[in-house]
Amino acid sequence: MINEIPSIDYFLRMIIRPVFLLLLSCIALPACKPEQEEIPADEGKIIVLMYHRIVEDTPENLYERSLRDLESDIKYLITNNITIIDFNDLGSVLTGNKKSYGNSAIITFDDGDCSWYSLVRPLLERYRIKATFFLWTDMIGKDSFISWEEVENMSHYAISPGIRPFTFGSHSCSHPFLHQSRDSFSTNEDYNSFLDYELGASRQIIEKHTPGSVQVFALPYGDGAGDSDIIDAAIRNGYEFIRTSIWGTIDTPSTDPFLIPCLPMLDSTDPELIGAYLGL
Repeated sequence: MINEIPSIDYFLRMIIRPVFLLLLSCIALPACKPEQEEIPADEGKIIVLMYHRIVEDTPENLYERSLRDLESDIKYLITNNITIIDFNDLGSVLTGNKKSYGNSAIITFDDGDCSWYSLVRPLLERYRIKATFFLWTDMIGKDSFISWEEVENMSHYAISPGIRPFTFGSHSCSHPFLHQSRDSFSTNEDYNSFLDYELGASRQIIEKHTPGSVQVFALPYGDGAGDSDIIDAAIRNGYEFIRTSIWGTIDTPSTDPFLIPCLPMLDSTDPELIGAYLGL
């Protein structure tokens, strides 16, 4: 028996037409479209690194760190794609104006050691990175402290027009224990006057020597973190942030700007600790 060859009309009706209708239905119905599931980006964490004095040779106490180790810290940040930001950038994240910088670090220095100008400044300039320096204002220009002229020089340094990487914050006038000093005052009014002097007068003198406004206060000795009177004094005197000495990272945009944690970078701190805190 000889099999008949299907006609062209049969081929069009039985094969081509159904395939065409199926394709048409897939175009019309969204369910037929393959959709890629959107993977949320990792927003990362922000860590504030706290340094004090930088030395050329071997550190002699807990709060000194060698210049070589500081550079190792910077290289660790760069190698691990940890973005170096400042408190202005942090403010953008906390207010929701910026979603995320990914894993990020803010570099800070406390007190006012002369090494900031002689050792830290050239290193940061070479790597073109930002840092915030907290001044113990009563000591500036004395003993082994940086001078106001050097503060002015650093604060006006620009990577490019309008971009100044070095900003200055307050570490108070006399570097007292702010919370523990409360018992020294007989009235709340006297205590608040003390706080206004330490936070307000220090801010005013720093603003006389640096461009812009002073936004950040670093607690001397870390004393008084979360204290409502100290926070009220900070707000009253124009601050937007308080950096504490509480070890930790900024994990969410809901972080209290007046309770910013940090990671102290001490004489023998391993840079890998930065990654551990960031979850790397």
